[in-house]
Amino acid sequence: MRLVSTTTRRRFLSLAGAGIAAALAPGAGRAHDGPHRVEVGISAFAFTPRRVTIRAGDTVVWTNRDLAPHTATADEAGWETDRLDRGQSAAITFATPGRHAYFCSFHPMMTGEVVVEPT
Repeated sequence: MRLVSTTTRRRFLSLAGAGIAAALAPGAGRAHDGPHRVEVGISAFAFTPRRVTIRAGDTVVWTNRDLAPHTATADEAGWETDRLDRGQSAAITFATPGRHAYFCSFHPMMTGEVVVEPT
């Protein structure tokens, strides 16, 4: 059996910790490797997650898991999913950076936001 010295163990843990910290840092060293799809569920009369952050060119997909119909409708006009019955999905691709608040046209108390960052 080979024993690991205290110095070797500390060096390993130090490097591992630095690697984990770099991987978890927001946006650190990560390139946008092409369009992504982000899922937003609709259940219990709420959008989950309520806020998503994406890059320009990414797509958000809303899927209704409620018994009631829902929509995702932009506050400032411009886009809408149309009516989504239980099990239905709709996708919107966002090309313009900015904050895009939305609500359900059937249940206006249901709100969400898509934050689009530049690529």
